[in-house]
Amino acid sequence: MSVYRRGDTWWYKFYFGGQFIRESAKTNSKTLAKEAEKNRHRDLEKGYNGISSEDRNKRVQTISQAADELIADYALKNCASSLRYLKQRLVHIKAHIGDMMLIEIGDNTISEYQSVRLREGASGSSINAEVMFTLHMMSEIGDAVRLKLRRERKLRLPKNENCGKALTQEQETALLVAAQVPEVPEGEKMDLKATRSPAIYPAIMLALNTTMRESEVRTLKWEQIDFLKRILTVGKSKTNAGTGRTIPTNSELLRTLVEHKAWYEEKVCPVAPDMYVFPFGDCWKYESKRPISSFKTSWTNVRNKAGLRIRFHDLRHTAITKLAESGAGDETIMAIAGHVSRAMLSRYAHIRTEAKRKALDAIATKSTTKMPELSTVKAAS
Repeated sequence: MSVYRRGDTWWYKFYFGGQFIRESAKTNSKTLAKEAEKNRHRDLEKGYNGISSEDRNKRVQTISQAADELIADYALKNCASSLRYLKQRLVHIKAHIGDMMLIEIGDNTISEYQSVRLREGASGSSINAEVMFTLHMMSEIGDAVRLKLRRERKLRLPKNENCGKALTQEQETALLVAAQVPEVPEGEKMDLKATRSPAIYPAIMLALNTTMRESEVRTLKWEQIDFLKRILTVGKSKTNAGTGRTIPTNSELLRTLVEHKAWYEEKVCPVAPDMYVFPFGDCWKYESKRPISSFKTSWTNVRNKAGLRIRFHDLRHTAITKLAESGAGDETIMAIAGHVSRAMLSRYAHIRTEAKRKALDAIATKSTTKMPELSTVKAAS
């Protein structure tokens, strides 16, 4: 063990359980720095010796090391979408507490992590998932921390149960205009700043006209689209009710898909049933047997050009809301959207005020009494 000075502050460094610890004592006193080093070492020993598991070496892993092991194990037992979600959550965990050892994480660490993520603008559900993954990696220690946080009612942050929103007709139009690939006159070069991904417009049309989730759109194959019967079959979905559901394609969506197919055969390759509708790659090289990894870049560009602050998932909210406003029954909407309960349906159907007003005007009961003249009312007051 040793302490050393960096500027006006004293630091300490030592090895514990094969892990190198180097931290600031946050003091300009050498004596206090030595005491801080002893206390730090004592805390680690208490955590290490208090573990009942035989595999103590695993408990001195850093969060980053444990996260890599969790990813490897998760990949064997879960689907690609679940693995992708895990990786998205672990990015934030590694960034904030990745260098800490498992035995260092306590209830105060978790509470501080929640506060930091809230200040970053993360949603309660995302933070809750990140905390659960962290506690899972901590095993027995995590169980103890979980119980303490639950007892103090600090384990889970409240969720925003209605975080999505439906677009107005004007917003839809602006989004679709921004998503279209501009036509370039013959002999002129395309402005690179004005270019758009050829995938984003049909992807948006699919979401707005079918209620499909982004993952369902992204992994769509040509064999799932029946142009003659005008039916689309959804592949692997988030829920069992969503997997394999069939959705009729309206005329606008059908036209978009036909145009996208023509582009596909010209720029990618002849269409085959097992090929993805949105292939991986770009204009230099496409891989038709591999789906596009994400719409994130093109979606952000289009959204910014349209001047909207929305998520791709809000397109699903919009489609379900329009179905509800059109008078479609709950069973019909659930069959199209793949919902499993009416409680979930209520989260998506953001019936707009104007639609409510029209519905109430349609059933308005006419008064049988004659309304008094306005001048009479004023005189009486």
